[in-house]
Amino acid sequence: MNCSYSHLNFRLDERYIINHFNMECDGGTPSSSDVIEDKTEYEAFKSPVCLIVLGMAGSGKTTFVSKLNSYLRQFKRAPYLINLDPACKNMPYTPNIDIRDSVKYKQVMKNYGLGPNGAIVTALNLYTTKFHQLMDLLGKINVENSHDIAVIDTPGQIEVFTWSASGQILTESLASTFPTVVVYVMDLERSTSPITFMSNMLYACSVLYKTKLPFIVVLNKSDIVDPTYAIEWMHDFEAFCDAVENESSYMSNLTRTMALTLDEFYNELKCIPVSSLTGHNFDEFFKMVDEAADEFQREYRVEWNKLRKEKLQTEISQLNKKLDDLAVSSGEGELVPLFTSLSAGREISDIYLAPNADEMSGDSEGEEVPGFNVND
Repeated sequence: MNCSYSHLNFRLDERYIINHFNMECDGGTPSSSDVIEDKTEYEAFKSPVCLIVLGMAGSGKTTFVSKLNSYLRQFKRAPYLINLDPACKNMPYTPNIDIRDSVKYKQVMKNYGLGPNGAIVTALNLYTTKFHQLMDLLGKINVENSHDIAVIDTPGQIEVFTWSASGQILTESLASTFPTVVVYVMDLERSTSPITFMSNMLYACSVLYKTKLPFIVVLNKSDIVDPTYAIEWMHDFEAFCDAVENESSYMSNLTRTMALTLDEFYNELKCIPVSSLTGHNFDEFFKMVDEAADEFQREYRVEWNKLRKEKLQTEISQLNKKLDDLAVSSGEGELVPLFTSLSAGREISDIYLAPNADEMSGDSEGEEVPGFNVND
């Protein structure tokens, strides 16, 4: 996938949207019971499970992905690895798809006069314009059933991915097509202070409500620090308050108030201590992944199907309106809907949507159509 640096484009290709979301055109949004009862559709939607790995810089995301890869290879079921960090220099694993092969990070900095973080954002924006190609590759995995899990390794600057337009597009594209789970990696070694711990938990909470996806918190580096303190702080408000009392920071009162607010967040939180060095608890982690994938099928898929249908209808409405306006302004022809029902046996993918008028060699009679310009 070669990305052009000429411009930024945050909109996915219309033909890609129609080809991949046409299943929503001729029916309503399925209910939870429909999803469970339709076993064939359920199984087809089940693979691969996409794990979006997020976390603060230095939390051990890349090491975690590397150990996850080696762990699954022991069972002859390697994951499909996708690296979305354009600034990563040393990669301990070989990704199936690497953003660095498509977008040159240093060249982006030079061409646009950007700093490190700005270049990462721009590189992701450029990559997003070709993300439909990645989705096509994941679709082949679904058909061939060659991989059970696809792991997406994100940039170390978590805010770059989480709060950017490109990060939202990537997340929504995956979640609207495959069962998707967010894995938030937290550094136990750096979170022994209750202030730092609370900062991590607040960020995890914000990511959970922004992505609206099944969420797993991985307490990484359990081989260095005993994770007991973190688990206790999550489930015992008094124990956390006692730890805050020992802090002399001016943020103690604020931290105590926020801890009370996060009580409900902790109650529903899936949390597992692991070691990316030794592989400790990875078997329990994958049990949580299975549970999260089932949760996606039962509770999240219905909502994402609804969003997919709304998005498709909006796209088609906008394209129809544009063609209607062009037909009226040219004063020729009649209004023809862009998207109509098809007779049995014909696939929606057979419809050709010309992106620009200058690519159209002629009309159905073989003659050029005058006065037709999409850019008018």
